[in-house]
Amino acid sequence: MSDSANSSNPAARGPRQSRTGLTSTGVRKAASKSGRSRARAFAVQAIYQHLVGGNEAKDIDAFTRDLAGFNKADAAHFDALLHGCISQAAELDSLINPLLDRKIEEISPIEHAVMWIGTYEFKHCLDVPWRVVINECIELAKEFGGTDGHKYVNGILNALAPELRALEVQADKSK
Repeated sequence: MSDSANSSNPAARGPRQSRTGLTSTGVRKAASKSGRSRARAFAVQAIYQHLVGGNEAKDIDAFTRDLAGFNKADAAHFDALLHGCISQAAELDSLINPLLDRKIEEISPIEHAVMWIGTYEFKHCLDVPWRVVINECIELAKEFGGTDGHKYVNGILNALAPELRALEVQADKSK
């Protein structure tokens, strides 16, 4: 049977994908991502390059801007995340470390990068609600991380939110 015969027979094509904006694994489809979400996705990949390869932020930045799809990302947010996370790495780790159940060196570089992004946004991106920070980081961990890495990231950031966004968290929880 030819491909054209399959395309005219709906049963031969298999089940139709839902139009929810999510892939079968629960990750947002690229078309439904905002510029900031795209910036976070590029930032995770860029920070991973720093954590694994020890590459300099300026070199990673130049490389990342040439990647397909970067033009749809919020470049200013990407800059803030990449350069901010790398320059404040020790401070971010000092906030994350007390919440970990193992050494930070044993954390996957993807989950480490996602936790840096979440912690950085809690501290410096006050226009992004704390729940959005957590949800975005869960999505990043689902997309790039290990099977249950998103659960670990969720636990750490949920524990960190009351420390870094105390008034906002308290106001949300009192509703």
